[in-house]
Amino acid sequence: QVQLVESGGGLVQPGGSLRLSCAASGRTYTTNVMAWFRQAAGQVREFVGGITVSGAIPYYSNSKKGRFTISRDNAKNTVYLQMHDLTPEDTAVYYCAASRLPRVDTAEMYDYWGQGTQVTVSS
Repeated sequence: QVQLVESGGGLVQPGGSLRLSCAASGRTYTTNVMAWFRQAAGQVREFVGGITVSGAIPYYSNSKKGRFTISRDNAKNTVYLQMHDLTPEDTAVYYCAASRLPRVDTAEMYDYWGQGTQVTVSS
């Protein structure tokens, strides 16, 4: 089993930045990628981006390139999502996920999920 705990969500003004963290524990060596998804109220869960466990190579949803950056700290077993120029449309619950498969970008392909952290962009 792999446990994922997100943190760093909160209220931010439009145009602001926020960094989310996802701390992984347990059998993390069984996973190939870790990723961020988000789900706005009444919407489907959408892929934001992921990063390979070995090599720490990030990959993103086309619509998230530029404003979102994913990185990882192997020593801390933590993945980060840095977000810039946030808009109210970025308001959602952000989830961290881990998969045993390589470079997947659909929720069904992920085996482990965190509890989510709320990000609200509002003035």
